[in-house]
Amino acid sequence: MILYHSIAARSFRPLWMLEELGLPYELRMLAFPPRVHDKSYLDINPCGTVPAFFDGDMRMTESAAICQYLAERHPAARLNVALDEADYGAWLNYLHFGEATLTFPQTLVLRYSRFESPERLQPQVVEDYSRWFLSRLKTLTPRLEQNEFLCAGRFTAADVSVGYALLLAEQLGLHTSFTPAVAAYWQRLRQRPAFLRAQAAELAAASAQGVSLLPATQLPT
Repeated sequence: MILYHSIAARSFRPLWMLEELGLPYELRMLAFPPRVHDKSYLDINPCGTVPAFFDGDMRMTESAAICQYLAERHPAARLNVALDEADYGAWLNYLHFGEATLTFPQTLVLRYSRFESPERLQPQVVEDYSRWFLSRLKTLTPRLEQNEFLCAGRFTAADVSVGYALLLAEQLGLHTSFTPAVAAYWQRLRQRPAFLRAQAAELAAASAQGVSLLPATQLPT
């Protein structure tokens, strides 16, 4: 398996999953955003975004979908929730909630606070979408006040998906507004050995391949 990745970008989700599953993989690092810094990458992923993931002849580019693919292809690790389990629907919901609901507004915060030219920065957009993210994140609080993880009574790919959104929130400084339950959940996730291995792997690969060690959120575009 091959994963194209930029430090702390959405591609961290499948990297974390690969470490949770203990699968062999090749990590190919790219400066962020790849479509700007490496035009040849457009031949690999025409969108110019990370991740790009290959498993034999199979290619995927959506981070939450790759998490679902890996979890379902390797069910012995129980990072999926089976169709006949009561929380199957909740698992799918939170798996995609992490990207579609939580990460989306943060990309607007990132773009209009850091990545646009000075005359195109939009403080009102940053404020509005920060508030949007935090209001939707708070919907997890009742569940996390009663449960260690999001569904099925165990850590799953849904936690990886949502966990990346929390990682991004920390890099944007939004973590100071987490509710106590969400903050405690984030601390549990970031202490997982596979999470720490994934962070170490991206730094080691970036260093070896001559790519900046700064997170994607801190790099100039």
